[in-house]
Amino acid sequence: MELKAIRDGIGEALVELGKRDDRVVVLTADVKESVRVERFAQVFPERFIECGVAEQNMMGIAAGLAAAGKIPFVCAYAVFSPGRSWDQLRVAVCYSNLPVKIIGAHTGLSVGPDGATHQALEDIAITRVLPNMTVWVPADFEQAKKMVEESVQLPGPVYIRSVREKTPLISIRNPEPDAKVKKKVAIIGCGPILNECVEAANELAKEGVWVQVINCSRIKPMDKELMVEVAKNCQAVVTAEDHQIAGGMGSAVAEVLAQYCPVPLEFVGVDDSFGESGTPDELAEKYGLKATNIIDSVRKVLLRKSEWS
Repeated sequence: MELKAIRDGIGEALVELGKRDDRVVVLTADVKESVRVERFAQVFPERFIECGVAEQNMMGIAAGLAAAGKIPFVCAYAVFSPGRSWDQLRVAVCYSNLPVKIIGAHTGLSVGPDGATHQALEDIAITRVLPNMTVWVPADFEQAKKMVEESVQLPGPVYIRSVREKTPLISIRNPEPDAKVKKKVAIIGCGPILNECVEAANELAKEGVWVQVINCSRIKPMDKELMVEVAKNCQAVVTAEDHQIAGGMGSAVAEVLAQYCPVPLEFVGVDDSFGESGTPDELAEKYGLKATNIIDSVRKVLLRKSEWS
C-alpha cells in the first residue's frame, strides 16, 4: 500500500501554483518545514512571509494582502490557525469575503505524541460556521493537490484540512448491490479515515451487507443532492471522521438529512473529549476511529433501521 503525506501534496501544489500565478503568496508561523512550504520559500523568497509565532498577526497580514489583489495561503498548525486566529479570520477575512486560503495542518488524533494541545479536533466546526467560508477535507495526497489548485479559482476564503502522517492513497469502488441484498448502509467519511471506512465495507460485505462508501471531502458547501440520494438508497447512514462528533462533518450531514431525508444515523468520531499523547494507531484505537468501530456502528444503525421499518 503506497503511503504519501497530505502535507506533501499541499507543498507540491503551492510550488506549481507559484510558477503559474504571481499573485500567490505563502505565509507561515515558524513552521515552514512542518507544513511543507520550505520549497516555496526557496523558489519564491519574495513571495514568502515568515510571520513567526504570531498567528493572529499573520491572518491580519493575509487579509491585507488579499485586499491588495494577492492570493495568500496561510499555513500553520490548525490549533493555532484557525484556532488562535479565529477572531481575525472571522472579521478581517470572512466578513470582507477575501480570498485568503487557510491550510490547517497537523489535525486530528493522528498528530500523535504532540498531545491534546496540538491535536486540532474542532477545526471543521469553527470554520464551517463562518459565513462565506468554504471547508474542504482532502482524503489523500492526490486530492490535496487538486484542492489547493482549485482553491485559487474561488473568490472567497477556503479552509483546507491537512494531517501530518503519511496515509494511503484512497480508492473507493462501490459494487452494484445484488438484488437479493436486504442490508444496505452508507458510510460517509472525510479525510484519511476513509481507508478505515473501505476496510469496514470489505468486512461487512462478507456478512452480506452492501455498503456505499462516500468521500464527503467538500463539507461546505455540501453536495446536498448526493447526501439525500445516498440516504434514500440505503435508508441508514454512518459518518466517520477524525474530529469531534459535535459540529463536524457528521453534524453537517445530519443537518441535511434532518431537513430532506431523515434516516437512522450513527456517528464515529471523538466523543466530546480531548486527545492525549500516543502513536496515531494507539489513539485511533482508544478513541474508536478504527474499522472495527465503524463496523459496530453499522450494526447499530442497521438494527435501528429494522426497528423503523
